[in-house]
Amino acid sequence: MKKFFSFVFLLGFLPAMAQPGYWQQHVNYTIDAELNHQNHQIKGKEKLVYTNNSPDTLTKIYFHLYWNAFRPGSMMDVRSRNIEDPDPRVGARIAALKPNEIGIQKVVSMTQDGKPVNLSERETVLEVTLAKPLAPGKKTTLALDFEAQVPVQIRRSGRNNAEGVDYSMSQWYPKLCEYDKDGWNLTPYVGREFYGVWGDFDVSLTVDTSYMIGATGYLQQPESIGKGYAPLAKPYASSKITWRFLAPQVHDFVWAADPKFVHKKTKTADGIDLHFFHLDEAPMHKTWDSLMTVMVKSFAIANRKFGKYPYQQFSFIQGGDGGMEYPMATLMVGKSPINSLVGTAIHEKMHNWYYGILGTNEAKYPWMDEGFTSYAEDMILREIQGGKGNPLNAAYQAYFRMALSGREEPLTTHADSYHWNTHFSNGSYNKGSIFLHQLSSIVGQPALDKILLTYFDQWKFKHPTPQDLKKIAEKESGMDLEWYWEQWIGTVNTVDYALRQVTQNAQSGKTELVLERVGRMPMPIDVEVTYDDSTKILFTIPLAAMQSSKTSDSYGPLSPCTPWPWTHPFYAFELPTSAKKVLAVQLDPSERVADVNRKNQSWPFEGSSTVKGKVLEIPISK
Repeated sequence: MKKFFSFVFLLGFLPAMAQPGYWQQHVNYTIDAELNHQNHQIKGKEKLVYTNNSPDTLTKIYFHLYWNAFRPGSMMDVRSRNIEDPDPRVGARIAALKPNEIGIQKVVSMTQDGKPVNLSERETVLEVTLAKPLAPGKKTTLALDFEAQVPVQIRRSGRNNAEGVDYSMSQWYPKLCEYDKDGWNLTPYVGREFYGVWGDFDVSLTVDTSYMIGATGYLQQPESIGKGYAPLAKPYASSKITWRFLAPQVHDFVWAADPKFVHKKTKTADGIDLHFFHLDEAPMHKTWDSLMTVMVKSFAIANRKFGKYPYQQFSFIQGGDGGMEYPMATLMVGKSPINSLVGTAIHEKMHNWYYGILGTNEAKYPWMDEGFTSYAEDMILREIQGGKGNPLNAAYQAYFRMALSGREEPLTTHADSYHWNTHFSNGSYNKGSIFLHQLSSIVGQPALDKILLTYFDQWKFKHPTPQDLKKIAEKESGMDLEWYWEQWIGTVNTVDYALRQVTQNAQSGKTELVLERVGRMPMPIDVEVTYDDSTKILFTIPLAAMQSSKTSDSYGPLSPCTPWPWTHPFYAFELPTSAKKVLAVQLDPSERVADVNRKNQSWPFEGSSTVKGKVLEIPISK
């Protein structure tokens, strides 16, 4: 990609930076780093042009030094060895690292506009006392020298991983911390999520000529492809070569390198270049070739349903440690079967919508990233593969186990503060994805689809919060949704609605239903009634707190009912008089409501009476 194109392309991002009541800090990185693959050491120089768009004068700034977590006795190490259910990929492995295997990240020196600054390192956070305060609307240039040792890969970052990839280089450089409306975000690296400042990266990586590199950004020497993906065309006398990448408007930069990487490329229908890097091993060629075809389809669906991907390329890179998202790229396992590989690739790619482009603070709101990404993954897989039933069924089943365990923690829990790793995953991934699918039951699927597109368009590159999404959802649906945000996010209250009575009167032809709210969390409820001529009517009972009701849904025409106040445990309504006989009643037929006891939602039950003219007591299983 030529430098001129990168500059023009960047201009397309600029209008998105204004949002009433919000501001975004901005940083331009120029990084020049050299890797010594014999001792796994890096030496580099970094220049940052930092613009203070906040209303505050800054006297200090902060950097993340993530690799310092990979040392015996670090916060990450101690946490992993003391939590009740540690991540098996970490366990006690950090404690066993030798001196030449640990992670090291050190800023040797730094200046601000040419003047030295004071540095204070606290494991994974570096405090910088500025030589001159940075006033609102002003910019400053920070120049630093840094040294690093690449750790043996424990989690995400590192060298010599289990799949045989030499270098998976994430969190590899001193990274500026984000300052937002809530202040500095200085979360120490304990193993969870990331949050960064948007900016433009100009990164030069000097490595041995044997290495192939896949990375964030646009390679600046694509015309010189030889064995590798674009070393410089100019011949070198030494065994080193420099690769240069430009990445506009991103908040991180990742790369991976291995002499055995092969590079493959395809293009989507709307012109996005998709790059694939994996080890040159026979079994992976077939699966990764199949992956390329599926990813083209997945980008088309994602652009239509979740918002237009704004960059001109994306890279899928074998990193050997599960899957982990980065701007314009993902590191992922390479040796999985095709179905597993596709699921991982779609999930990590969709992170670029929620982690990469919307950029929600993952430490505070991991469910808005992992959960929304999981929802998008399941919906895209459903469209590609087809199938019937609830596309999020596995997420609902996992959530039910957590909700009934007595150990659930609310989604307001900080990502690092969950008492159980299992419930962090169940909460952030599963309950987070159910948040959206259940919302479609409240507002209707067409309304949710519009909400997600509007959310993406209005809040890309602006770090939205849960309240920002709520405002859009309320505007697009015409409903008051405060109760849903408060209950599902802020509490561990569960949903449980029961069908208590069905009364059929043969003389009048009337049928009355009685429902009960058993659980503490209120929800609007859909009721499907099946008649003896096989026709069905879908009644929808809104909550009074919604101040409105959905008017359409992709699950069928709706017959609206009077609202149900959440203060009332019971709700009775009479079906329209009809000569047809009611054969069956089903609450929540689409199973989008996360009702923890679905055994009490249908009629007739096994063993229930159907004597005409009598009240039928529905046997309830609790």
